[in-house]
Amino acid sequence: EMALPLLPAIDAAIVGEPTLLNLAVAERGLMVLDCLSQGRAGHAAREEGDNAIYKALPDIGWFQTYQFPKVSPTLGRVKMSVTVIHAGQAHNQVPPECAFAVDIRATDAYTLEEILATVKQHVSCEVKPRSLRLRPSGIPDQHPLVVAGRKLGKKLYGSPTTSDQALMTVPSIKMGPGDSARSHSADEFI
Repeated sequence: EMALPLLPAIDAAIVGEPTLLNLAVAERGLMVLDCLSQGRAGHAAREEGDNAIYKALPDIGWFQTYQFPKVSPTLGRVKMSVTVIHAGQAHNQVPPECAFAVDIRATDAYTLEEILATVKQHVSCEVKPRSLRLRPSGIPDQHPLVVAGRKLGKKLYGSPTTSDQALMTVPSIKMGPGDSARSHSADEFI
């Protein structure tokens, strides 16, 4: 991102990522939400307070089950996953807060702003996006890079992961050796 303004004009780009040397012609965007459910502290034995964990459960369930109606032809459905949760300080205290993070993999069927607005309409917790800059990307089907990849017999697909490609404003594909399924795992290798 810092290097782009220092480079000459770019017509197209190949982003090096593990794709088994196939062509990722589209890529999901990423939006991480920090969510906070507020309750009121109390002593668990006396049934005092308002348990923030219980208040968070319906919202967490919504993230697990909600399906955005529009489906991208190249990237499929928007995917939402609750990935981190923090609540409570002692076994005998009703927790006053429950904080959780949501990883949202966006497609070209919705803008990040549209996804955020939909989330806020359906949940009762406080919702703050960490960023709105990692947007989905794609390349036209008849772009010379795509045509060349097709001639070479390469598989064309929409990537479920996000890379530096999300920060580029030029047509780009994602391609490289290695298997994306091994990313972020022990003993990752090419």
